[in-house]
Amino acid sequence: MRGSLPKLKEKLLEALKAVLPIVGIVAALCFSVAPISPSILLCFLLGAAMIILGMMFFTLGAEASMTPMGERVGAAVTRSRRLPVIVLMGFLLGFLITISEPDLQVLAGQVPSVPNMTLILSVAAGVGLFLVLALLRMLLGVALPPMLVFFYLAVFALAFFVPRDFLAVAFDSGGVTTGPMTVPFIMALGVGISAIRNDRHAADDSFGLVALCSIGPILAVLILGMIFRPEDGAYTAPVLPEIADSVELWALFRGGLPTYMKEIAVSLLPITALFGLFQLVSLKLSPRALKKIAVGLAYTYIGLVLFLTGANVGFMPAGNYLGQVMAGLAHPWVIVPVGMVIGYFIVKAEPAVYVLNKQVEEITDGAVSSSAMGAALSLGVAASIGLAMARVLTGISILWFLIPGYAIAIVLSFFVPKIFTAIAFDSGGVASGPMTAAFLLPFAQGACAAVGGDIVTDAFGVVAMVAMTPLIAIQVLGMVYQARQRAGGRAQPAPALSFDELDDDAIIEL
Repeated sequence: MRGSLPKLKEKLLEALKAVLPIVGIVAALCFSVAPISPSILLCFLLGAAMIILGMMFFTLGAEASMTPMGERVGAAVTRSRRLPVIVLMGFLLGFLITISEPDLQVLAGQVPSVPNMTLILSVAAGVGLFLVLALLRMLLGVALPPMLVFFYLAVFALAFFVPRDFLAVAFDSGGVTTGPMTVPFIMALGVGISAIRNDRHAADDSFGLVALCSIGPILAVLILGMIFRPEDGAYTAPVLPEIADSVELWALFRGGLPTYMKEIAVSLLPITALFGLFQLVSLKLSPRALKKIAVGLAYTYIGLVLFLTGANVGFMPAGNYLGQVMAGLAHPWVIVPVGMVIGYFIVKAEPAVYVLNKQVEEITDGAVSSSAMGAALSLGVAASIGLAMARVLTGISILWFLIPGYAIAIVLSFFVPKIFTAIAFDSGGVASGPMTAAFLLPFAQGACAAVGGDIVTDAFGVVAMVAMTPLIAIQVLGMVYQARQRAGGRAQPAPALSFDELDDDAIIEL
């Protein structure tokens, strides 16, 4: 792929900027107030190196494969204007992509009592149903805020009839579902549909698919909690590694690689097969375009394997043990500001956040820069981790945080530009990705174990908190943007592009 080396270098620098601050913070804690064993520290550092390389390959691969695949499939599904086709394909896409989502596998493995496949299939069905609703919303031009009001009222009404053990897990499910596999594809579907519509509101409506797809899993798991009788099960903490030398260190990671190589292959297979079917039936892309997408899929595969191996083998044990040590200090409340600092930087390392920020900058023609989006997301996640750590220490019900938070977010949605509401609710799902599931959730679980709390009710919910605060932060950014528009010149978002105007090179660079 011509020009790959400069691109790889660019992505490497982006990955270093995202991950090195987290490494610096953890290293500073380990060498001062929270000493950990050399084995855990070495695993963390090698995991960080793999995450950096994984992010480099993934971000390049997502641009070249997942995004154009989603755009083309979205355009093909909606071009027919046949409602049964849209409903069936929308559900199938949502279901298959969700089963493929690595974040969901990570969460399901940490939830006691509920069998993994029961949770995964319930969540996948919820995403499939709500992806259909999201596609229909775009095609019919239905406003997003009233739909959010209706469905979140349903969510919180159901929450009062569900056992406490399911509450935090349900809201966590909404966050982890929208991860590195799902977000590029679903967001690209939105761009593809808006290109077919090609009206002045199409660009605004191209966001919001992730927002609605995040609600489906919450409702699905809440309903599961009302009808499912959980088996006896207890939370199992991550195994803390004990290694004697560098050979054992590499053997630990090498042992995890085949698992994630198989997992990501299975994850990519349904999406790739579905795209191949569309190619045969309706897309008919040129061999040159297909070659670029194939190379992009290879980069995506390599990137996700490295990323998940580093996150699960290196970061998860370190996060759990660090949480235990911090909460076991003489003043355990120090975990609140420390968690906020970690949260501020860790969201920058989420692979899907890069995809969202880039797409926002392009669809608004630079009016909302990726740096402004990144700063708003970091502040929002920092606040959410601070609240989550306070909840771990006090045992306060998650509803005392989620109900006011979502109420503020939904009220704001009626006062900010439509596109910011859609971006904000998309951001909530995007911010809570594999780094949150593999580091911050174990961090909270370790802290909860140290203070003698209930892991299921008090530690779970971190992902949900991370998914909530960006809804407010991004809409506040929208109010600032709106105020600047009124004070100065008005910057118009870029119009939706028609696929007739694109050539093969544009597929990669869109």
